[in-house]
Amino acid sequence: MINVTKTYLPDKEKYKKYIDEIYAAGKITNNGFLVQKLEKKLAEYLGVKNIVLVANGTVALEIAYRTLGLKGFAVTTPFSFVATTSSLVTNGLLPIFADIDPETLNIDPEKIEEKITPNTSVIVGTHVFGNPCAVEKIDAIAKKYDLKVIYDGAHSFGVRHKDKSIAEYGDIMTLSFHATKLFHTIEGGALVINDDALVEKARYLINFGIKNQEEIPELGTNAKMNEFEAAMGLCVLDDIAEINAKRKELFDRYKQALESAVTFQKVHPQTIKNYSYCPVLFQNETQLLRVQSGLNEHNIFPRRYFYPSLDTLSYIEPKQYMPIGRDISKRILCLPIYAELSFEEQSSIIDIVKAHL
Repeated sequence: MINVTKTYLPDKEKYKKYIDEIYAAGKITNNGFLVQKLEKKLAEYLGVKNIVLVANGTVALEIAYRTLGLKGFAVTTPFSFVATTSSLVTNGLLPIFADIDPETLNIDPEKIEEKITPNTSVIVGTHVFGNPCAVEKIDAIAKKYDLKVIYDGAHSFGVRHKDKSIAEYGDIMTLSFHATKLFHTIEGGALVINDDALVEKARYLINFGIKNQEEIPELGTNAKMNEFEAAMGLCVLDDIAEINAKRKELFDRYKQALESAVTFQKVHPQTIKNYSYCPVLFQNETQLLRVQSGLNEHNIFPRRYFYPSLDTLSYIEPKQYMPIGRDISKRILCLPIYAELSFEEQSSIIDIVKAHL
């Protein structure tokens, strides 16, 4: 069976050495020494000042909203993983969708401004499949209307844009370190916070709102990463260059073989990608379903990602209609890509796709 992705598992003996250190220290959570070590290493690798590790990518978004004290409306994208929208709703923010650019698949900055009202407090964009949003244009809009900017960077680990880490853009960028991601900690996530003054607040928000033994100044939650997850992250980080190199080879082979038959996402020429996904667009949903069925018959399981468009969610009020987001979500399929996928397996996938177009 070939799935759309496969969890990368590092050398078992290396992981066991970290487990031995955890047992020797006797501390498995509450900002342990491996969590601190991983934060430092990730900050160095990503080229950022402040990174706060948390339990998962969804809670990273929730902590971002609380850290910035957001209320009211959030202008956001209909084309993202459901957590981008659901985390807004569960934190009392109303998602107001701005449709996407059909080539980059990111929120269209030309459609953001018309959605802003006096009740808007934030723009929440997603770097879709690690492809950076139009960050300069969004920054200009935010400054014009005195809005905060949060980027859901769940797919953006290690991406660079115009010689900067993509995580340096916006007030906060969140990351997901779920087991299916390019870099993972089994479960986990992080916030990259560009305002030094907000880092302390985020740290006590992830610890029930407890600032010290005598103060609980905010409504917090339990969002801490544990030591076993941090150990996995340290192991995976050692291998990230090798993982990236293999994914790039696979992506390039897909593009060379299929770019005349399907459409690939448009990426800014000054962006260094991470090749975390291989999304392709078909002419219509019928063609997609035919290809998907053909792959499934050979125990190959790509993913309709993201589907459905988030403006169709039943719990979103007022009802909104995003024609481009809905169209793209019906025509896009992510093909299998992961470090252990062999070129022979990939060639079979390519042949089946071509045969069913």
